[in-house]
Amino acid sequence: MIAVRPVRTAREKSLFLTFPWKIYQGDPLWVPPLLPERRKMIDPRRGKFFVHGQADLFLAWKDGRPAGTISCGEDLSATRSRGFGECQIGFFECVEDYAVAEALFAQAEAWGRARGLRRLVGTYNLDREDGRGVLIEGRDRPAAVYCGHNPPYYPAFFERYGFRKCGDDGLAYAIEIDLEQPPVRRLLRLAEQIRRRKPNLRVRGANLSDRDGEIERILELQNRGLAHFPDFTPYTRADIEAMVLPMLDVVDPDLVLFAEVDGRPAGWFPAVPNLNEVLIHLNGLRYPWDYLRALRYARHRPQSLAIKSVIVLPEYWDTGVGVLLFAEMAVRAAAKGYRWADLSLTGENNPDTRPLALRMGAKIYKRYRFYEKEIVPDPPGR
Repeated sequence: MIAVRPVRTAREKSLFLTFPWKIYQGDPLWVPPLLPERRKMIDPRRGKFFVHGQADLFLAWKDGRPAGTISCGEDLSATRSRGFGECQIGFFECVEDYAVAEALFAQAEAWGRARGLRRLVGTYNLDREDGRGVLIEGRDRPAAVYCGHNPPYYPAFFERYGFRKCGDDGLAYAIEIDLEQPPVRRLLRLAEQIRRRKPNLRVRGANLSDRDGEIERILELQNRGLAHFPDFTPYTRADIEAMVLPMLDVVDPDLVLFAEVDGRPAGWFPAVPNLNEVLIHLNGLRYPWDYLRALRYARHRPQSLAIKSVIVLPEYWDTGVGVLLFAEMAVRAAAKGYRWADLSLTGENNPDTRPLALRMGAKIYKRYRFYEKEIVPDPPGR
């Protein structure tokens, strides 16, 4: 027998958060999430999603044992800006039993229907940057920070229930950082030509002493640079702060690049150490002795960088701004000893990032799919 019930008690919250350990036991590619951060994320008093949204968590039970999890949320600010609402699903984990997945999806549909929402969308974990999409391809290495991992049977479960692809697949590129590689050398030569032709275009690192000013610039760049995508939801300053501020302790300002034309923001290209190279060893800090592991790996330096945003304002798409950002990042990252960079997630048809990534010899190493499904309304009279 399968039952889906809301998460209410402290014990149920613990079962919800630790359920992934059941699914990924023995999976060498899974990076356990940090449980202290996850507890904060699902707490209505502390989680950033709850500033402008509402959400509930659910556990599926089969024969009296936990068998799956899902979150259902509505971003109220997005509902107001669009004029209609979506049920955002995340934290989806499930044993290899379609009946359990079906029960979880049906619960999400009922949750959305009760609130007058139009469709199910997902996945992401109460944060548009965390765990976005279902892994479709790419199981040769662990995911980079903010990217998810899931068993290969998940996509079939979504599609069997009636979900369809929503927008572009999100691609993760791997780029070797080697200035002697022919593609990189060609890019560096092109960047030098652009600098000579356009002296008013420059690239600089982040100025952490002007934190507020930099956040305002990022807010403008994110909103103007992504506004052309269908169903784009504008970022708020709180969204940007939630994305940027937690990384200040680990970020290298030399690798958070801003492009400027005549002193005005034209693009940005931030890279952070790929902390998943460390987190994969910490077991999510699930037990007290896992903190000893954290001490052991505290000085470990990741060999890779994670680049989560490549933004160039539309008026500068054909001016060489993107070329300069990629070239400058290659030079700076190589000087600091990084061996490769993850570039994720970028749309499969992105007109700016994809050509530049391929020009540098990048290889697609993971593909994620975002799903949607119309919520079937109740029949008249119910």
